[in-house]
Amino acid sequence: MEILYLLIPLSVILVFLIGVAFWWSVRHGQFDDLEGPGHRILMDDDRSSIKAVDNELASERPGSTDDKKA
Repeated sequence: MEILYLLIPLSVILVFLIGVAFWWSVRHGQFDDLEGPGHRILMDDDRSSIKAVDNELASERPGSTDDKKA
């Protein structure tokens, strides 16, 4: 029973700290845009590197135009 004298104040302090951390994260915009960064990664539009990879893969395929010249 005496442990409750320790556990109840500790739990109140813990709840208070969690509330402060949540308040801080809301005030600093941590929950403003949850889906934007995920969509930004998927929609990365870097056409020059895609063309370079396509050209490299095309030259490695059997029967490509480079093989016929040799």
